[in-house]
Order: sequence, then C-alpha cells, then structure tokens
Amino acid sequence: MATLPIIATVGFAVDYSRANAVKAAMQAALDSTALMISKEAATDTNTQLQTNAQKYFLALFARPDATNVTVTANFTTDGGTSVVVNGATDVPTSILAAIGYGAITVSGSSTAKWGSNLLRVALVLDNTGSMADAGKMSALQSATKSLLTQLQTASSNIGDVYVSIVPFVKDVNLGAANYSSNYLDFTTWKAEPPYIANNKPSGWDQVNGGDSCPFSSSTHGFGCKTGPANNASSTSTTPSSGTYAGYICPGMDNGNKLPLQNSIYYNGCYNSVQSTRTIASGSGASCGTATNCSCSGGGSNKVCTQTYYVHNWISNSNSTWNGCVVDRGNSGAPDTVGSYDTNAVSTDITIPSTLYAAQQYGSCPQAVMGLNYDWTSMKSLVDNMSPAGSTNQALGLQLGWMSLVGGGPFSVPAYKTGYTYSKVIILLTDGLNTQDRWYGNGSSLGTSDDAKIDARQALTCANAKAAGITLYTIQVNTGGDPTSTLLQNCASTSDKFYLLTSASQIIAAFTKIGTDLSQLRVAK
Repeated sequence: MATLPIIATVGFAVDYSRANAVKAAMQAALDSTALMISKEAATDTNTQLQTNAQKYFLALFARPDATNVTVTANFTTDGGTSVVVNGATDVPTSILAAIGYGAITVSGSSTAKWGSNLLRVALVLDNTGSMADAGKMSALQSATKSLLTQLQTASSNIGDVYVSIVPFVKDVNLGAANYSSNYLDFTTWKAEPPYIANNKPSGWDQVNGGDSCPFSSSTHGFGCKTGPANNASSTSTTPSSGTYAGYICPGMDNGNKLPLQNSIYYNGCYNSVQSTRTIASGSGASCGTATNCSCSGGGSNKVCTQTYYVHNWISNSNSTWNGCVVDRGNSGAPDTVGSYDTNAVSTDITIPSTLYAAQQYGSCPQAVMGLNYDWTSMKSLVDNMSPAGSTNQALGLQLGWMSLVGGGPFSVPAYKTGYTYSKVIILLTDGLNTQDRWYGNGSSLGTSDDAKIDARQALTCANAKAAGITLYTIQVNTGGDPTSTLLQNCASTSDKFYLLTSASQIIAAFTKIGTDLSQLRVAK
C-alpha cells in the first residue's frame, strides 16, 4: 500500500508527458487546419466546412497513440469574421491504468480571424501584340482568373476585397460609351490630320464632285476612301451630288473610312465648297491646260474662270470614338509643371493637361473596369482580352493607380471606419516600352525615345510608392530582352519583382502574389 502513491506519481509523470506530446501535436494540426479552411470558409456550406476540417486535420495529426479523435469547425461573423476549429482525443495510459485511469483526454482549439486589413487591387495587364507569342496571352488569362478566385476567397464579407482591371497597349480604353465625360479632351481627336494640314496633296483645290480623291497609298501615308460623312461608302470618288457632294474621306482602313497614319485614325472627312477664280482675262485669254475651266465674253472683255473646291475638315461626332486615350499632358510634350502623366491628381476641366486625350487607336484594347467585386464580369473581361498594339506601361500604371484612389474615369467605394486598407498594383508586361503619346515608334527598342518613356514611368513608380501603394511588377521575358531595370526599381521591394522566362510561370507568380495578399487578410 505504501508504494501506491509512488506508482501513481511516476505513472502520472510518464503518462502526462505522453499526453502533453499529443496535445502539442494536436494544437499544431489545429492551427494549420484553421488557416487552411479559412481560405474557403466564407463560401463553404457547413457540411463542406466540417468535411474539409476533418480532411486537413487527420492528414496532419498522425499519432497512433491517440484514440477517439474528434474535430469540429465553426465559421462566424459575430464580433468579427473568424473560423474556430476544436479538437479532442483520448490518450491511453500505461501505468495509470493500474489505478483505474485508462485514458487521458486532451483537447485544443484554434481560431483564424480576419483582421481589419481590407484589400483594393489594380491589375495592370499587358495586351500588346507580342503577348500573342509563346502562349503568353492564354497563360495570362488563366493566371488572372485564378488570381481573381483567390481574391474572392480572401473576401469573407462582400466588399472586403475590391479589384480593378486596366488592360493597356500604347493606349488604354476608358469605354466608348463615356464620350460625353468631362475628363476627356477631344481637341486633337477632332482635328484635321496634321500631316495633311501641313502638306496638302497636289491638286487638292481642284477636285470636283465625282473626281478621284487626290490620295494614293503613297501620298503622306494616306489612301483614298471617300464617301459621305457617315463613312459608309466604299467608293474611291467624291459624290457629285446629294447632301455629301464633294466630301472626301482619306483613309487606309477599308472599313471605317477614317484617315489612318501610324495606326492612328482621324475622325472625319473634308467637305468641298465650290468656288470660282479667274485664271486669265483679255483678248488672248485661254484655259490652257487648266481643268474645270471655261471662258466667257470676247475681246478685251474675255474672262476665263476655273471652278475649284475649298476643302474644310468636318469631324465626326464624339459618339463615334472607340474609347481609347493617351497620356495626360500637353499635345507636344509632357506637362513638366503638373506632371499629370506621372500622378493620380484628379482631372480638372479648367486644366486641359489633366484630361485624357481621346485617340482613335486602331489597336484599342478591352475597356477598363473600376474597383468592383463582380468576379464573373471581371473574368469575362479577361477572356475577351486580345493582343495587339505597341507598349506603354506608363499609361497603364498611371490609370491603375487612379483606379485605386479615384478621380477622372474612376469612382471608388466608400471606406469603412475602423479598417486599414492595403492598395496594391500588379503590373505585368512582356516587353519594354516602345511608344507613348509623345515618344517612340512602336517597334524600336533601346532608343532615346524609349528611354524618355521609361523616365516618365519611373516618376510614376516613385510617386505611387510614396503615396502608400504597394507595387508588384512582372516581366515575362520569353524573347531574350534585357532584364528591365525599370520594373525592378518600380517594385516596392526586391521580392515583389518577378522575372519570368516562360508563359507557364505566369500562373505560379500570380498564385504566389495571391497567397501573399490573402495572408494580409487572415491573422491567427
């Protein structure tokens, strides 16, 4: 009898040590399980939540000395959104069994609670022509949709995560339906094609209705597509009668009948106002080789007059705009005072250089989508992206930033009190800058003009980071281009720059970023 307390003490120490080891293993498994199921808890049914909890827990908790294992999970939004996972098990005793204690029950609990950090993410995505190579566009579409699913999962409540999408080429599409908005400047869009204005074709003032248009495919880069102001005709002669008699619409696009030069369409036609002029008078007057000439009178009163046309540029309605815009600033160069192409200062109708200049770019991408949580519509936009055009990362980045803070074409949802907001831009491109509103020709690499585009973008990167924006940059370098120092420096930290050498790596990069962003939302 005297040895029983000693046996009990020793048994308690041995069996309790074993139970503690089981409890530690259980707690680790519960913690991991809570974090794992938190990724889907907001959208799981209760049955799915329990099934997933058991699946993850039992995969992690492999203790043969534990029996009667139970695990339950509960998702709640009371007092803040959280997932609570509880577990219990029996640990059979060895020595204590001799005095009637056959097992020690251990239990644990773990909570994964969504913190007060809410996300607003701008996806700035390269849609340029080179994205058609090496499977890059299809990989980008798959990766983006997967990332959207991750972000949707991280949103335990509607509105916890908002996303905007800004597809970019040389231009960005703000939506053709917004043509009457006060953040747009149509001055250049409505203007006469400058090359024609400064270099009128020979015979420009002698074209009659019904005559051939004075353009050819080798004349100033313009061809001849003439017709009425609605640009519906496919003839190559000016109408000789009717409402649009004498209208001339130079172009190269065969369908839109819009003047085209360097992939830019100009919007309108020239109407032709008939007039006359005297080219000779007196008894010796004659028309000579002049066309459309006739003489009247005789002797010293003889007058020879020529019929000619004065051509006036008539722009199309703004409603025919295709939605594309170029960088903010002055028409000939950036505005170095306000530097509006490098910041997110809102547009001001009294300051033209803050407005977005409309342009009828032939390779206009999909229209932007401001901050929202319509995951289906965002995925549809991504599916409709198509590669075309040259590269202007700077414009995409600037509009991506503005989509997060509001102004111009973007409004932002109201902020919730008591929460911290993380604003993030993910910029993906497969090439170096080749053309913006002022510099570059869309194809050359490494020129001084391209360096000027990079310099403007570097300012945007610095300004955005100074404003508290987190920047991820991704270079998909499948063509052997130099590693972009611009993108490396643009990223908020070195680990937020991704250099990829194959299209297949886009999915892994987006998944990693999505995981990083999701972890901002969940705190143990």
